[in-house]
Amino acid sequence: MRYLIDTNIFLFYASDREQLDKEILQILEDYENQIYISSESVKEVIHLFQQGRIQTKKWKSAQNVIKFIEDEIGFVIDYTQREHLQTLACLEPVKNHNDPNDRLIIAQAIAEKIPLISSDRKFELYRKQQLHFIFNRR
Repeated sequence: MRYLIDTNIFLFYASDREQLDKEILQILEDYENQIYISSESVKEVIHLFQQGRIQTKKWKSAQNVIKFIEDEIGFVIDYTQREHLQTLACLEPVKNHNDPNDRLIIAQAIAEKIPLISSDRKFELYRKQQLHFIFNRR
């Protein structure tokens, strides 16, 4: 099965797996599953790393983030496409959730018709807009 993961799930998987539910960890480690990470999440991780807001021994520089994702843990980067932006443009605003990065990731999951895994409860608000959401209860 295919899954899209939010930025926080990637960071937990890369550096603090104890923050992941047992069920989420099983999904991520099942070789029959294809795990996708949005290019928007990759952009966020690079930015956080460059700003010194995340520390890890998994990669030594921002340039190594993509190599780590694709080669070391085997996730697939889902690059933003036209249909993702069209879905974003149609995505209804929800109260108390204005994060543009999150909204693009949500739009990608809806457009691709794949479940989105996150620790952010606000993603639940998008279920009415056809988001298949899996919550990490950390």
